[in-house]
Order: sequence, then C-alpha cells, then structure tokens
Amino acid sequence: QVQLAESGGGLVQAGGSLRLTCVASGSIDNFSSMGWCRQAPGQARESVAEITNGGSAYYGDRVEGRFTIFRDNAKIKLYLQMDSLKPEDTAMYFCGAKLNPHARPLDYDYWGQGTQVTVSS
Repeated sequence: QVQLAESGGGLVQAGGSLRLTCVASGSIDNFSSMGWCRQAPGQARESVAEITNGGSAYYGDRVEGRFTIFRDNAKIKLYLQMDSLKPEDTAMYFCGAKLNPHARPLDYDYWGQGTQVTVSS
C-alpha cells in the first residue's frame, strides 16, 4: 500500500516563494519517478515537474526556471521549491509516483490528496 501526503501549500503574494513537501510511505522501492502536477478550477491537470530515480528532472514550460524539484536521499520526501510565483500558478498541487519509466507525463500510478496554492496579485 502506497500513500502520498502533500503539505506546504498556502496563500502567497505574486513574486513570493513556497516549498511543497510530499511524504511517501509503503512500497516506494518500485517507483521509477515522482513528480508534481497541478489543476486549476475548470482546467485540465498539468504536469509541473518530475524527477526520475536516476535524478533527472523535467519541468513544464510554464514553470521552467522558477520551480525546482528535489528529494531526500532516502527518496521518502519529495519537494517542490516554487519561486517567483505568479497568479497563474494558483492551483491544487498533487504529488504523484510512477511505476513505469516509460509512462506519459500525467500517467501516475499513485496520487496524493493535493495541497492548495493561491497566488495573489
């Protein structure tokens, strides 16, 4: 049984920063990658960032250069450092984990419950 629990969301002014944390528990040794996605009301879920077991990181075009994904050495905690936040970054942010290294960007096998990020202008 795998569980993912996000925290760190909140309200921040444009230009500010937040750090999201995802704590993974259960059978995490089979993960090929972990990542963050977001979904704003009325919009499709969007891939934000992903990090593979080998440490390679990938970012969505809209966050490249502003967000950084990283994790602890035990691969239990996943982080998303978000800097230079914009109002359009407002969304529910979800942590996800993949088993298949060839899965498509949004094809996560496990999801957390999400944490809300709101950026005011």
